[in-house]
Amino acid sequence: MSEVTEGTGAILDRLDRIGLALETGLRDRLHHIRNVGTEWDALLQGLAADGHAPGFYVLLVLATTLVTLATFHSIRWLLSRLAYWPKRSPSAADLAAALLTLAAVLLILRAGIGDGIVRQVARVWCYATVLAVLVKLLLARLIRNAPDTVSALEGHRAAFARLLIIGSVWGLFGLAAIATLRAWNAGPGTRDIFGTFLISTPLTTLLVLTYWRHHETIVHAVAGREPSSSSRRRLAKTWPALAILALIGTFLALQIAATLGRPLPGLAMLGSLLLVLLSPHVDSTIAAWVQRKDEVQTGSIVPGALRRMTRFTFAILVIGLLVYLWALPALTALSFDITLIRAKAVEIVLVILVGALLWNVTAAATSRLAHTEPGTSATEADEEIQAPLSRLETLLPLLDGTAKATILVLSLLTVLVILDVNVWPLITGLSVFGLAIGFGSQTLVKDIVSGLFFLIDDSFRMGEYIETSGAKGTVEKISIRSVSLRHPRGAVATIPYGQIGKIQNFSRDWVIEKLVFRVAFDTDVEKVRKLFKKIGQEIADNPDLNADLLEPFKSQGIASVEDGTLLIRGKFKAKAGRQFALRKAVLSAVQAAFRDNGIRAVPKPMSISDEPAGAQ
Repeated sequence: MSEVTEGTGAILDRLDRIGLALETGLRDRLHHIRNVGTEWDALLQGLAADGHAPGFYVLLVLATTLVTLATFHSIRWLLSRLAYWPKRSPSAADLAAALLTLAAVLLILRAGIGDGIVRQVARVWCYATVLAVLVKLLLARLIRNAPDTVSALEGHRAAFARLLIIGSVWGLFGLAAIATLRAWNAGPGTRDIFGTFLISTPLTTLLVLTYWRHHETIVHAVAGREPSSSSRRRLAKTWPALAILALIGTFLALQIAATLGRPLPGLAMLGSLLLVLLSPHVDSTIAAWVQRKDEVQTGSIVPGALRRMTRFTFAILVIGLLVYLWALPALTALSFDITLIRAKAVEIVLVILVGALLWNVTAAATSRLAHTEPGTSATEADEEIQAPLSRLETLLPLLDGTAKATILVLSLLTVLVILDVNVWPLITGLSVFGLAIGFGSQTLVKDIVSGLFFLIDDSFRMGEYIETSGAKGTVEKISIRSVSLRHPRGAVATIPYGQIGKIQNFSRDWVIEKLVFRVAFDTDVEKVRKLFKKIGQEIADNPDLNADLLEPFKSQGIASVEDGTLLIRGKFKAKAGRQFALRKAVLSAVQAAFRDNGIRAVPKPMSISDEPAGAQ
């Protein structure tokens, strides 16, 4: 109890210190803002002392921006003429052109400008221009060319991308202006007013209004290609509100950090904000790319697994960058030792990535085996019959679930070990708990063990028609302790493996279908035999039926004499589960043959027990 009290007291003391720091910082900010006029006069005097008027720097900024833009577009044009890969990968060509532009312009600035401050200002605006061009191209391709969005919203999509580009360029050039003021040794009040009222506030207002006005466009863009999952649709519906909260939260974080006297890095904050805002759009693009690759490429399992985990890796990258840019500075401000936290975080991320890779390898292998394993398919002539799966396809869901559960448990245990948690008591407790369940739930253990041996013996598979001691139907679901059977009338019976008993499987290899016909006592049996033989030959020659026929329909002669009538039996051999269409055809043909040849079928006599109640 005393430890809890001490911990609570320490937290309250730390919060009190933060409150005092905010109060002191706010007072200092207001003091600096009141002295903006004095700071601005000092700034102009300093520039005059260096021999450069503000108009010179305005021309310098314009010239640097124009030269950088001209150099970028010239290099991009040359790349499109000299190489074939820009058409295949325009983003890579843009990045290469940006790097070459930086190298060329920086060399020009170093050779042509000797003044250190002038060259520093020109270099800052060169960086800002290149980044603005890259961000513009990225946003244009990412949002305007979003996969499978509604075509009616194309104009709104372009307007949303245009406003987002304006906001990004505004932020980058604003950061360049702040860096210019810092190079001029401008006072804190001047930088504060410029950063707050000319950059942060207009930029936040513009982006909030953009997400509010174009919320329907954003919802369709985030939802991505149809059909999308329910969780993805929920995220798409809530994303405009989440983005607005992120914008407001970033603005407040910048103001709090400035008040505490620990301003956050502007470029990193803008980059992280853009990363958060664009992450669903990037995720939709990655998902569409993975789907296209999976449709056209059938290579080894590992490349497919790596493609599948691309989205997960991107999510981890976004979360990691946000933690690095937001959480670590906050923990540092609260006097936490972040060295150990950073090392542990890296190890945990590696474990998560390895676990994700194994998970996706398992999923890819399962999908590959399920598609390559041959199975029996149903024909249009008999739509009521489900095609039984192979033995591997039956066991794949259980093997896949077991492998994924093992990967998940091992990953969680490894993360706990990294966090210095002693996992042996946990493992021991789970073992004792499992042992207690084993002793206390012998029926459950019996069901699981019986099911294991049923699957090892290959007694039944998914889609097969079986009959047990208590139910019959098509195997619809196989779990770890029970099997579900779908009756032909639609009812589903779930039977624990321990209660199955004897199994009759009607879907293996072949089946002999025997039909009995009751005819008059004076019927010519030889004539019936010839009719049955003719019917069997006709069905065997029918291309729609002979694929499932193994032995033709034929007569077995008189089976018995009952109540003055003859019971004549016929039979045919067919593939298991495929006899129903053949039986229909045989019965129809026999009925027509009896009618055309004057053979009279006799109904079964009604016994006393069959008489309806009240009959005299």
